[in-house]
Amino acid sequence: MNGWTTLETGGTSYAMVDVRGLLADDLDRLPYVLRILAENCWRHQDAGAAEASVGALRAWGRGGEASIDVMPDRLLMHDTTSTPALVDLAAMRDVVARRGGDPASLVPVLPIEVSVDHSLAVEAYARPDAVAVNQALELRRNEERFAFLKWASGAMKGVSINPPGTGIMHTLNLEQFATVSTVLPGPDGVDGPVVAPDFMLGTDSHTPMVNGLGVLGWGIGGLEAELIMLGIPTSLRLPDVVGVRLSGALTAGASATDLALVVTERLRRLGVAGRFVEFFGPGVSTLSVGERGVVANMAPEYGATTGFFPVDAAVGRYLTATGRPAEHVALVEAHARAAGLWRTDADEPEYPEVLEIDLGSLRRSASGPQRPQDRLDLADVPSSLPVGNPGAPAGADGVPAFPVALASITSCTNTTDPRQLVTAGLLARRAREWGLTAKPWVKTSLAPGSPAAVRYLERAGLQEDLDALGFDIVGFGCATCIGNSGPLPEPIATLAARGEVRPVAILSGNRNFPGRVNPSLDLAFLMAPPLVVAYAIVGDATADVADGVLGTTADGREIRLADLWPDPAEVDAALASGLRAEDFGEAFAQARASESWAGLEAATGALYPWDEASTILQPPEFVTGDTSCLLGRYTATPLLVLGDDVTTDHISPASAIPRDSFVADYLVERGEDRGDLNVFASRRGNWKVMMRGAFFNKNLRNALGAGVEGGLPTGYTVVAGSHEVLPIFEVAARYRGEGRSAIVVAGERYGMGSSRDWAAKAQRLLDIRAVLAASFERIHRSNLVGMGILPLVVTGDDLALVQSLGVDDTVEIDATAIAPEASVPVVAVIGGVRHEIAARAAVETEAEVALLEAGGAVPFILDRTERAAAVPASGAGASEVIEQGNHDGNDG
Repeated sequence: MNGWTTLETGGTSYAMVDVRGLLADDLDRLPYVLRILAENCWRHQDAGAAEASVGALRAWGRGGEASIDVMPDRLLMHDTTSTPALVDLAAMRDVVARRGGDPASLVPVLPIEVSVDHSLAVEAYARPDAVAVNQALELRRNEERFAFLKWASGAMKGVSINPPGTGIMHTLNLEQFATVSTVLPGPDGVDGPVVAPDFMLGTDSHTPMVNGLGVLGWGIGGLEAELIMLGIPTSLRLPDVVGVRLSGALTAGASATDLALVVTERLRRLGVAGRFVEFFGPGVSTLSVGERGVVANMAPEYGATTGFFPVDAAVGRYLTATGRPAEHVALVEAHARAAGLWRTDADEPEYPEVLEIDLGSLRRSASGPQRPQDRLDLADVPSSLPVGNPGAPAGADGVPAFPVALASITSCTNTTDPRQLVTAGLLARRAREWGLTAKPWVKTSLAPGSPAAVRYLERAGLQEDLDALGFDIVGFGCATCIGNSGPLPEPIATLAARGEVRPVAILSGNRNFPGRVNPSLDLAFLMAPPLVVAYAIVGDATADVADGVLGTTADGREIRLADLWPDPAEVDAALASGLRAEDFGEAFAQARASESWAGLEAATGALYPWDEASTILQPPEFVTGDTSCLLGRYTATPLLVLGDDVTTDHISPASAIPRDSFVADYLVERGEDRGDLNVFASRRGNWKVMMRGAFFNKNLRNALGAGVEGGLPTGYTVVAGSHEVLPIFEVAARYRGEGRSAIVVAGERYGMGSSRDWAAKAQRLLDIRAVLAASFERIHRSNLVGMGILPLVVTGDDLALVQSLGVDDTVEIDATAIAPEASVPVVAVIGGVRHEIAARAAVETEAEVALLEAGGAVPFILDRTERAAAVPASGAGASEVIEQGNHDGNDG
């Protein structure tokens, strides 16, 4: 068949897409990510569509616009994104059944791995039983939700649940799920097994971490995942690819974290939102896959879709080190070379923009105190704090004014790289030898991405040293990074409540937005794991950790960071003594055989038995209620007017539910314990809670409250006409009753942060028809479209005008005819004066137009399922028709 060829390796014959032949003379100039997309288009689309897509890819960089449809071969989700997506599917099954269809026909057509890793809270810490205590609490608090996931794995073919304790999803992706080259059944007309690039998507923004292993993948929202689950390809504009050329090598004292923070700083400054990023140059060869993964993980922080490192010899070394069979490692290299996917230092693909980074020039860095792109030299951390400002705290009871309240080695960002953990362990060993300990007010924690970390840290003798400084393992989950840091320690909590201190978090994660790691903290710094240990020792964010004194020995010797930092040879020796390839598979298998998970009772059957009294799971109104199209011509009232950098944490928080909030009141009225309400993320299966939690963030600034004495309370806004101050969800309900449309206005980078589909779902439930912003982060923009909400880009003086809207002003929008990137007529009526506004639909493809016209992803899926069930004569049910769409690409 044209476009296919044969690969003979290891005594087996494989069919493979002939990427070299398809791209011909354009192969060498095209970035590797485009070569992989060409392979995917050819394998999944029918002949005509495939030829058009490959032709568009060959013409890349030579002008012209095009979109392509791609289809991953697997999906990856974590528990708090999979829950709402699977709840949607369960509710859609109810609708299908009520309409007389077969609910079991609504079933995923590709493998879905779910990692239960976002529900672990750091309650117990600095004690040897912390893992057991925290995991027991996790199961008790989330039992109903976990049982639902277990039902889904039984009711929906291909859904596999990895229980608590197996590791963080991105670490599992690297260590267990990723194949780099995957073997699949061949499509019709192709004989034998097919070998193809391992292309996947995940419902977490940090999915690009697997790019460090040469696997193309990126983060998507749960709504896009729902479409893909049912065989509907994802449509994207032909991507712009930025090249980052690395030269030199990291010096002693610099780490992959420092590289990641520099990349984040410089790419944010360049502007790569929605673009692909690919790394090349001789410096790439000096980085291990673990180090590459740290850089790739932070792609959403620098705004990119990917942070891709192509396949090379380091990939084979990593696969071997994590226990993959030798014959598979050989297949990966043979396939990559044959398909034109093997990287060398001499490769120079054509990129429209290239960023140069000399690895040898990097210094120890931190980012903060409120955004990951705000990189600092380590020595500059103290000067970044608001010390000396009016109202700055003075400290009390022996606690400094800016104490390090949390010191957490956490997140897949760094713990997936054994070198980072081993370096932290060796620094802890030196500190222990000198008699240094963590300050008593510091909450210390270590949450590795993989249970294999326990084995290599113990084998190298380093876990005991980490434990001595309070860095006992607290579990294997996202924990502090996602806001599950647990309560602040005393006396910090009391002093902070009195305004006498302003606590600071130090973590080895990827995000430090105000309130993210803990609702009581608005200052946080990202840095490498060994530096987290150093800050735990000094306990003061204003201290000079780079060059100053960290502590004093019993005999009066002053100890500095240079006295504690291990040299590269020590790190190499510890890695050699600690790492064992068999550990990765054995530790994962042991964790997966969880007795508590096996004993969890779950429902069975095609339909989920909803409990009307549940505060955890309810069929969402946007599935069972009004799903009509939100386009058209209308006059709208601003529900909120916001500024720059509104994150998905602001729109749909994941932190602990405040016990004194109206959200808590709602739950307590339904029998919940006010002292144990868990986090917002645990309630993502209940739309009634999540609607109330929308925009519930104390750091959100709503300009409509500018005239309100004392400012707006958290989660409140102002009512047009009466000027009452009410909870946002109550104002939305009032507007709905009055037949009034609502919009949101924002500034730059609206929706940055986590790939949280609830940030869009909540806005749909608040009857928001459009969002006007200067720019949108990629995943949130896609999620808005998936909920039928129109994202509109407004810039310059026009943005200033709409951001000056008052609660009694209105906006007239004519969205009767939408096309990708087309202008949309908008008029802002401010103080009775009409202002024409230049607005552009932030809609990229015709497929997205179709979603908006359908009213969003849910009605699109339901309509498609109903049409598929009505196909005459063939006898094929909806599942067969949907599965066919997975191969022929006609359903995008």
